[in-house]
Amino acid sequence: MLEWIPPLCLALAAALLIALSVIDLRVRLLPDKLVLPFALLGILFHITTKWHYLDLTGMLFGALAGFGILFLIRAVANYVYKQDALGLGDVKLMGAAGLWLGADMVMMALSVGAFAGLIHGIAVGLWIAYKTKSKPQFARLQIPAGPGFAIGIVLVAAYMFHD
Repeated sequence: MLEWIPPLCLALAAALLIALSVIDLRVRLLPDKLVLPFALLGILFHITTKWHYLDLTGMLFGALAGFGILFLIRAVANYVYKQDALGLGDVKLMGAAGLWLGADMVMMALSVGAFAGLIHGIAVGLWIAYKTKSKPQFARLQIPAGPGFAIGIVLVAAYMFHD
């Protein structure tokens, strides 16, 4: 009777990730008012699939892993670089992704997302060098991390929920 809810949750989650990516690219911000619905959709998804993919414990460990690992990375990077190297919005996004994916898969999404961010950073650095007719400067290049993480989340979710 409620079999239409999980596909709707997936579609809305994809739309939210697209919106979050666009906003992050434009203003370097991942608004809580979009991250929270993404998290809540993950909870609704798993409830309406009758915990087929992930149980409540898996969701909680996933949220803790996604949030905790990225928060630790943020803390270390902020200490080393003496500035915000990663925003709290990125940390909250990966915590929300953990509700969807669980601990193992959120680590995979984090890795895939970091790789997507690396490719994005290289492309931006080369584009800037081309436009300014100079050598690429990657040392202080700043790009938003949200779009890369969104790509990682979508790819891992596609693998995890492909049936």
